[in-house]
Amino acid sequence: MRSVIRLILVLALAGTGGLPSLEAQQLLVPMDDVQSNHLRAYGLTYWTLERGETAEWLLNYRGGAFLLPDHDAARREAALRGVSVEPLDEGRLAEIRTVVAEGNMDAIPLETTPRIAIYTPPNTPPWADAVTLALRYADIPYETIWDEEVLTGQLGEYDWIHLHHEDFTGQYSKFLPAYSGAAWLQEEVIRNEEMAERFGFDDVPTLKRAVAEEIRSYVESGGFLFAMCSATETLDLALASHRTDITASFANGRPPDPDANARMDWSRTFAFTGAEVQISGSVNAFSDIDVHQVNTFWRESLGAFTLFEFSAKVDPIPTMLVQNHEEVIFDFYGLTTSFRENRLKPGVTVLAREGNRAKYIHGTLGQGMWTFFGGHDPEDPEHRIGDGPTNLDLHPDSPGYRLILNNVLFPSARPEPRTT
Repeated sequence: MRSVIRLILVLALAGTGGLPSLEAQQLLVPMDDVQSNHLRAYGLTYWTLERGETAEWLLNYRGGAFLLPDHDAARREAALRGVSVEPLDEGRLAEIRTVVAEGNMDAIPLETTPRIAIYTPPNTPPWADAVTLALRYADIPYETIWDEEVLTGQLGEYDWIHLHHEDFTGQYSKFLPAYSGAAWLQEEVIRNEEMAERFGFDDVPTLKRAVAEEIRSYVESGGFLFAMCSATETLDLALASHRTDITASFANGRPPDPDANARMDWSRTFAFTGAEVQISGSVNAFSDIDVHQVNTFWRESLGAFTLFEFSAKVDPIPTMLVQNHEEVIFDFYGLTTSFRENRLKPGVTVLAREGNRAKYIHGTLGQGMWTFFGGHDPEDPEHRIGDGPTNLDLHPDSPGYRLILNNVLFPSARPEPRTT
């Protein structure tokens, strides 16, 4: 798979002029306001790639439209999914290519389907994280993995992995003071402690730190990582804590190292640096990375975040990640909701922000790439434990869920930035 992706990378570097000509008859999948089901349009594009056909992603053209081969099977599939398509004759296709060539747009070839893994504990319901909901709704296949698969070297089998509300510091999201009697939390504690014992770790924090290191190695060697909610923050805290006892869990009865903040090593993290870790067990927050601090008395209210516009021909990577039919999107809480910009490492690309709050960020590590998206569920702003699943039939045009699905298709191309 990765050798194929690298071939596509070469094609993308050459620009659309170096691509073989496609059939004159194409289907345009518009992604602006005329689209009847934005989310399933991604699934239709994935379905096309699964058939061994080639698609194109028209960056910044009509909300990030897709070009697909036009044939009876494609039209039937679009109708079944409720996706709007527009047949193009040779003349109309030529007009579109001229517009794309002359404007802040680009046509990126998509030729492969990434193998996708969701990192999630066994028996987790599919509505527990937004990415799983998005994949199921769009009918994009995925597999689930957890600590055993990570620690036995199976990450290399996948091109794209997702993390959601896992607490990689091993503190069970600091839920124990409030939910210690809850069956779901007791089950989580038992499951994690059994996993730590099986692999010979002294405690759950040490187990999770080892998992975090494996994930880091996966990205460094060329993998794609997408994380939301608390996984964005706690993954870096675990990586930075390898010289301290900061990840010692209150759940295990071990007090944290009082000097841990001074001894955090931020050189191995993805996105963050210089954060102050919250070592008080009575404060339900991980650190000062998150601006909103949702479970504290000083939590910030929700607003709206704005997507940046990038140069499609110079910076196709961030351009792909922000394709949308809306520029301003209502915010939504998660255990980690947003990121303080003064805690970001140099070189991190901010894709969306509200004031000094970064919501959506991207970067590289070694040969791989990562994207962090704060919050839990774009269509459930106040998400609480025990809330029912989000029904995406009610939100087929969700701009927040579109950002998730941009990341799913991103490994199908992965062009490098081009300089002018």
